[in-house]
Amino acid sequence: MRDRGWDAEFCAIRPDNAVATVTQQLKARAYDCVVIGGGVRLATNGLIVFEAVINAVRESAPHAAIAFNSRPENSAEAAARWIEAG
Repeated sequence: MRDRGWDAEFCAIRPDNAVATVTQQLKARAYDCVVIGGGVRLATNGLIVFEAVINAVRESAPHAAIAFNSRPENSAEAAARWIEAG
């Protein structure tokens, strides 16, 4: 993402504090896009956490696009689909 000139940050979460962590990160500054990785989307028995993260993003960064990568290496491409479309 930095190769594209974007200021990118990584936010690691745990199921027990996902909403608080995401909310704190997103309230600290404005974001154009939030990329949610497979570790959140595809976790076994993780549907409730995934839903909670999506809603935390929607509430804390209502103007940010939400994108999904298929692997960490294509996070920039995932973000670009929405940043460049907007």
